[in-house]
Amino acid sequence: MRRVFFFIAEAFRALRRSASPSLAAIVTVVMTTLLLGVFIPVIKASSTTTQNVQNQLALYVYMFPDATTKDAKAAQQKINKIPHVARTDFISKEQGLKQLKNEVGPGAIGQGITQLHGQNPLPLAVVVHPDDADNLPAIEDAIVPPGPNGKPKPISSGIEQVTNGQKAADTIRTVTNAVKIVLSVIAVLLLIISLLLIANTIRLSIYARRREVEVMRLVGATNWFIRWPFVIEGLIVGLAGAAIAVGMLWVGKITIIDPLSANFALIDNFSTVGFVPLIIVLLGASIVVSMLGSGLTLRRFLRI
Repeated sequence: MRRVFFFIAEAFRALRRSASPSLAAIVTVVMTTLLLGVFIPVIKASSTTTQNVQNQLALYVYMFPDATTKDAKAAQQKINKIPHVARTDFISKEQGLKQLKNEVGPGAIGQGITQLHGQNPLPLAVVVHPDDADNLPAIEDAIVPPGPNGKPKPISSGIEQVTNGQKAADTIRTVTNAVKIVLSVIAVLLLIISLLLIANTIRLSIYARRREVEVMRLVGATNWFIRWPFVIEGLIVGLAGAAIAVGMLWVGKITIIDPLSANFALIDNFSTVGFVPLIIVLLGASIVVSMLGSGLTLRRFLRI
């Protein structure tokens, strides 16, 4: 136990001797941990959102304005027989108008209906849900296959057009991948900088205590007895930076994220990493970075 306290005291003494490099290393660890603390929940939330959008993709089959409910029902029955169709939903004109009001607002819709003399211009529609979003193109080709002359020929004469949200999903996926790449590059660069700064801090400590190291060698100190203060010094730098970053993330959570989650259901519905598991991951990452930085320097500059 006395040795443990001795190693810790020696580590703090070395940090005081090289205050500027140690402070620079701690600040870099803080920045790296903060970025990881933001990066991990953002990537988890964006990946979950992309998957949810992908799972909610569907085909919207719109009928001609003069098509009857009987025509739409007949088209729905034919669509139900297509492979990979999980289910279909018939959307009447009234249901379509109600959904449009929820999306756009009743005021604008009411004004438009007034200008149309009370008539509902929306067509009958059938929403087609696939068993897998990857099967949407095959289902669409089955609903609107090419005719003898190469022009599309729907399986029902009442079908006017078929649309899907694949473009929106592809856009979300592209943006998400771009964010992942940018944040990953920045995180890797900061991790490398943190490693180098911690390694430089340990190297300066070794240089400042080179005479003490020589004396300890002469009196028969073991290799690890000499190494432990430097290892603990690197751990202190990493844990100090991680602790500051976790404190800043906690303040941001209770002052920004939690109030927004209470007031905006959209933010509250994001599925991301819990705060406690995130803290564990960040502390573990800081320990790994500190050990790597210390180990790299001890191997190169402390030949014992």
